[in-house]
Amino acid sequence: MKETTIIDFIRHGEPRGGSRYRGHSIDDPLTDKGWQQMWRGVGDASPWDMILTSPLIRCALFAETLGERHNIPVIISEQLKEIGFGAWEGKTKDDLKRERGEEFAAFYTDPVNCTPQGAEPVSSFFQRISTFFDSTREHHAGKHLLVVAHAGVIRAALTHAIGADAACIYRFDVTNGNICRVVINDDRMQLVLLNGQLD
Repeated sequence: MKETTIIDFIRHGEPRGGSRYRGHSIDDPLTDKGWQQMWRGVGDASPWDMILTSPLIRCALFAETLGERHNIPVIISEQLKEIGFGAWEGKTKDDLKRERGEEFAAFYTDPVNCTPQGAEPVSSFFQRISTFFDSTREHHAGKHLLVVAHAGVIRAALTHAIGADAACIYRFDVTNGNICRVVINDDRMQLVLLNGQLD
């Protein structure tokens, strides 16, 4: 008999300070709009057996609040921290295009080989998230899980789930407060929802 495992991912909502590279060294809380985005993403649904979250406050506080509301256990995982962006942290895309234009363009053309100054290598980050994903689906087979995390984490997990390599992780657009879903039947993994909302 096949076991079906469902892993939902939700990206945190808008943080205070607006859109900028935070990585895992800047830990801004959500704005009111950010909270609204996340509640809209999950709707009235509560199908999860467990919630796993990044330790950063823009993820963890919502995860804990959702868990308390629906009496769902919450696990905080250091593995779910966002990629470290090194010298880019605190900068906006416009800042980087102006100050580090060639480096910025090179990273998005070849993220594996063009790591920003002081940043976590994409290959190491991808391995960290792939290990988390495989361990989670093995230890929680047959369960329905919610992972509250960051755009980079979700991109890496989805890339791994569809069998692509680390060079492809920035080919997904993952939006604030929306749900992505991977369904696993034995070893067959399918991405069945990208940037959706639950009823």
